[in-house]
Amino acid sequence: MQDIFIEDVGSGTPLVLVHGFLGSSEMWTLQTDFFKKNFRVLAPALPGFGKSNKVNSCNSIEDMAKSILTSLEKKKIERFYLLGHSMGGMIVQEMVKLAGKKILKLICYGTGPRGNIPGRFETIDVSREKLKTNGLDNTAYRIAKTWFIEEDKSKYFYLCEEAGKQTSLEAADNALVAMKNWSGIENLKNIKNETLIIWGDQDKAYNFNQVETLKENIINSDLRIVNGCSHNVHLEKLDEFNAIVSDFLKKNCLVLAEIFS
Repeated sequence: MQDIFIEDVGSGTPLVLVHGFLGSSEMWTLQTDFFKKNFRVLAPALPGFGKSNKVNSCNSIEDMAKSILTSLEKKKIERFYLLGHSMGGMIVQEMVKLAGKKILKLICYGTGPRGNIPGRFETIDVSREKLKTNGLDNTAYRIAKTWFIEEDKSKYFYLCEEAGKQTSLEAADNALVAMKNWSGIENLKNIKNETLIIWGDQDKAYNFNQVETLKENIINSDLRIVNGCSHNVHLEKLDEFNAIVSDFLKKNCLVLAEIFS
């Protein structure tokens, strides 16, 4: 398996940030800058995305999860905090299934357990057809608009548009296929890791039923809803998002007691 790019900054307990569809490690810039003060922050670019866009892409969520786990093993990272956004939230659920004991705490953000994403602004099949018809740049712009309340007027919209344009066409299509064919419903009951679920109350990609299903089926989980946000809470209300994540990672954690004292 080819090596993927991983942004690797800071020191301390590892915190792994997994981006979603048409994303990249650069989409976490505002988080890596914040969390690197207290953590070793690792932000992988999935195969075919961002700075890994020359790496052969995956057509299954499981293979995406394995690519990250393999790269972390090469860096000799044994245990870590794990956060996944959107499709990345599916990937981290799969990572828990494959290597749950390595994960100190889990954050499922703007995501759900159903890969075909019921209630999404458009079906996966429609997205595939528009990708084929309109091309990658148009698709990146059009879909990124749905991730913000202010659409393309949002301050950090450019991060998402540029990330999308870096994606290989094959990777974008394979990712849509991977999502459509994936379901994490049956495994939710097996997730024992302490879990935080974060959701923007105006998310057009993942409706409340998705996050509610996570909350009801992951035993040790908590749900935080951020009002006045769409899909990209970490870019729309970044201070609130960073505080929510920080509080969760600090809670009941002896390892971090000295870091945050």
